[in-house]
Amino acid sequence: MANSEHTSKQFDAELEAVRARVLQMGGLVESQIRLAIESLISGDVELMNRVIDDDHRVNAMEVEIDESCNHILVRRQPAAGDLRMIMTVIKTITDLERIGDEAEKIARMAKLLSQKERLRHPRYHQIKHASDIALDMLRKSLDAFARLDLGSAAQVVRQDEQVDEEFRSIMRYLITFMMEDPRTISTSLEILFVAKAIERIGDHAKNMCEYVVYMVKGRDVRHVSVEEFEREVRE
Repeated sequence: MANSEHTSKQFDAELEAVRARVLQMGGLVESQIRLAIESLISGDVELMNRVIDDDHRVNAMEVEIDESCNHILVRRQPAAGDLRMIMTVIKTITDLERIGDEAEKIARMAKLLSQKERLRHPRYHQIKHASDIALDMLRKSLDAFARLDLGSAAQVVRQDEQVDEEFRSIMRYLITFMMEDPRTISTSLEILFVAKAIERIGDHAKNMCEYVVYMVKGRDVRHVSVEEFEREVRE
């Protein structure tokens, strides 16, 4: 009996360690996004290079956490809620790694933009606004994961519509900008890539919240409407 209790405590400690590492990875990815946007706005090439160079840290954390989850699956053979938690972690770190890739992409686009003559650069205030929403979504999705907070998860799904609308607004603005001055086409396309990266960050944060619902309730809420998601959370 004592041995069984000891084994159970060890298992709980392993699960908690994995959860903690996911949150650490989330913190690193959040920093990557923030610094990438900061480098874009400031034109700080050193900061751009730092974001690009640090992407390997995000990748390494994904591999490390994935290996830990595989060891738990093999050694512990978890069931029910514990199994759902491990599956949620595996899916979540995949999305976090992809968010890290988007941050690196923003830094690379920023580097290209910094090397060009500033003929008539579009203002970055719309990009900053969209990135602020996406960052808030990421923070809330990590909070939902940490606290199993379905209310925060529902807020993120609703915010995803805001980020999508921001992307469409930026795209319309850039198309107008390119039509008015064809010399800005290359620059505008690179800014559009940045906007698309932000939109994808929002998508990944939304995915992470869908996994939290699965972890808590055992229900798959992917590909459902916002209203259906909110109804599932309330029930």
